[in-house]
Amino acid sequence: MTSARIAAVDLNGLLRGKRLPTEKLGKPIRMPFSALNVDVFGFDIDDSPLVFATGDADGTLLPSERDPMPLPWLEQSPLMQLSQMVHEDGAPFAGDPRHALARVLGAFGAKSWNPVCAVELEFYLVELAGALAAPVNPTTGRRLVNPQVLGLRQLDGFEAFFNAVEEGAAAMGIEASTITSESGLGQFEITLDPAPAMKAADDALLMKELIKGMARNFGMTATFLAKPFAEDAGNGLHMHASVLDAEGNNIFDDGTDKGTPALRHAIAGALRAMPLCSAFFAPHVSSYARFVQNAHAPTTASWGYDNRTVALRVPSGPGKARRLEHRVAGGDVNPYLLFAAVLGAALIGIEDALEPPAATEGNAYGASAQVMASSLAEATEALSDPLLARIFDPLLLDNLARTKRQDAAKCAQMSDSELVQALLETV
Repeated sequence: MTSARIAAVDLNGLLRGKRLPTEKLGKPIRMPFSALNVDVFGFDIDDSPLVFATGDADGTLLPSERDPMPLPWLEQSPLMQLSQMVHEDGAPFAGDPRHALARVLGAFGAKSWNPVCAVELEFYLVELAGALAAPVNPTTGRRLVNPQVLGLRQLDGFEAFFNAVEEGAAAMGIEASTITSESGLGQFEITLDPAPAMKAADDALLMKELIKGMARNFGMTATFLAKPFAEDAGNGLHMHASVLDAEGNNIFDDGTDKGTPALRHAIAGALRAMPLCSAFFAPHVSSYARFVQNAHAPTTASWGYDNRTVALRVPSGPGKARRLEHRVAGGDVNPYLLFAAVLGAALIGIEDALEPPAATEGNAYGASAQVMASSLAEATEALSDPLLARIFDPLLLDNLARTKRQDAAKCAQMSDSELVQALLETV
């Protein structure tokens, strides 16, 4: 009997589900609601009303619109059905982050608008076990000792690994365009093609699973931790977003490099919500170490045209591709919550006709507008802000706050190095 997998996504962006016979794919499968509301280490949230107060009730996993896909890093490539949690009557379970994004996309759909998104994912390859250290170059047999930004020789040293990743992505229905060597020692970036927002979020989550699985097969660990090395570059997840109208026209494009008023309103909305959304952009205690001056991670709530020092960049290029690039999130985020936060805030900006400050020219580091909360504890407190209730269901915000408080309490008992080791393979 061939096995398969069915899984939904928890609040930390990790897959939770079951192994089952392949012939049961496509059928409703029961699983506790609380399984999507556990801490980053996989433990029940102590004060969660989803656990003992409800008798740890079951929800139902229903297949998403995405077809079952192979898991190419596993022997025999078993199929997995990406699913979403619903109640007995079929109503969406508000604590499922996939439904959180669907809620925001529904608001766009009411205007006959369709967000199109893409991501750039940064990650490190490190040795499989033992101390946190750069991997051995499979071609030379020597451990990496120098970073090689956009260096082809270092990239080509991992040719077999990246061939496996590209072949696996194609089998899973993920379109990836480029892979580069980045500024950290053993750090790489993979860019995914633009897609409708829900598929783009799926692709980001699944690509992380694929890279982690393939890395183990090649005797390495892949990590998307925001700052695995204190003295090296952090891992970001840059999100690109444009919005198409019912005729397929980009509502941000007016034929000029500046873009439409809708683009500026969207930028203003995203800037207004940015500090409040820290828990979505930097979801772990260790995530906040990434936000340091002059380290390719934005530290100010700023925007600009073709400027990589700001939090929100409007890239140059053809008008039909006019978009905003949100550069704040770390590689350790839940992509569904990231997309929901960014798109939801942008829509508020458009609906409220908000105006952004002047575009930043030159170096944005050192400006006064803080891009993020200073810690996960501060970020968790911000989840009660009324603005976020315009984007997210209150149940999800409450569950996420409980989850992050428990995460923070457990992480506070660890040293920085212990924390990195504990989260290395998880995120």
